[in-house]
Amino acid sequence: MTTTQINLTDSQADALQKLSRRTGKTEDELLQEAVNKLVSEVGEAEAKRQKWLESLRQAKGIWKNRDDLPNLRELRKESDRFSLRDF
Repeated sequence: MTTTQINLTDSQADALQKLSRRTGKTEDELLQEAVNKLVSEVGEAEAKRQKWLESLRQAKGIWKNRDDLPNLRELRKESDRFSLRDF
């Protein structure tokens, strides 16, 4: 096990002491639990992010080579001919 020094505010240190007395766990145990929870949450968030990125990669190009879609440039030219003043 590695020893690490951390700096806590006075209010954090007081809260940690109270929590230690209330739970019967040492401050070290509480800090280890907190670090484990943080590491787990960050890992889960990264896994979700990677899954989302993979979904985007798989979706890349799904509209490519479609001949059943309207020509968006032509639609845009047509809509640009009109302005709100025309209505």
